[in-house]
Amino acid sequence: MSCFIEIMGQGKPLVLLHGWGMNSAVWERITKRLSANYRLFLVDLPGMGQSRPVTPYHLYSLAETVAEEIPGVSTILGWSLGGLIAQQIALNQPDRVEKLILVGNNPCFVSKPDWPHGIEARHFQQFNERFEKDFQTTLLNFLTLQCMHAKDARSTVRQLRIAFAAKPTPTQESLNLALDILLQTDLREEISRLYQPTLIIHGDRDTLAPVSAAHWLAMHLQRAKLRVIAGAAHAPFLSHADAFCEAVETFMADEFAVRATTES
Repeated sequence: MSCFIEIMGQGKPLVLLHGWGMNSAVWERITKRLSANYRLFLVDLPGMGQSRPVTPYHLYSLAETVAEEIPGVSTILGWSLGGLIAQQIALNQPDRVEKLILVGNNPCFVSKPDWPHGIEARHFQQFNERFEKDFQTTLLNFLTLQCMHAKDARSTVRQLRIAFAAKPTPTQESLNLALDILLQTDLREEISRLYQPTLIIHGDRDTLAPVSAAHWLAMHLQRAKLRVIAGAAHAPFLSHADAFCEAVETFMADEFAVRATTES
């Protein structure tokens, strides 16, 4: 098995893919509630948590590796980097993805002349330089960055740090390769091929993936609903667990009307 996966609960399969540098323990705040209605597949992405790295290490290979280990047809919930992988699985093997749930996601995390909805490349470069010099401190600072400006940010940072420490720390090489995926990926032209019903959950205070990117996704995906959570930053499933679970449960139960909605 290429990916370590913890399975819990009963019902429709729901695959959860975490973000950069983290592991599946990050979902602990919501697993008890969601596992009451769904069979959860909590994946450690290759090179993180208890999963070994894969070679080559790029978005397509990560999507292929994860797809080999999850149920034949399922809903995939992806957070940040996990959202890119979820979309790539849906592009590679569309018949295997019933629905998509994208959390704190951006089809292109880096700003470009025609894309104002990302982070400036120089900020990524500065982060990368600090990361090379002081791996552990920069990693912990990144956890804090994900919660900036959120209501009750201190509690959310604490939850992220506990989840991070729950499993083996990824190697610097794995994290560098995963960071390259965030720097290089641009799925904007491929978004229109995703026909699966999609729920976009985004915090209105997200500094790593601006909420404007979520609005762009909602407009360009064929069948999207947008749920903006007021007061949340990059990890709404930690800071606003009840609202997050309610949005997921409603979407999972919905036969899906083809429309986009924004709530706060």
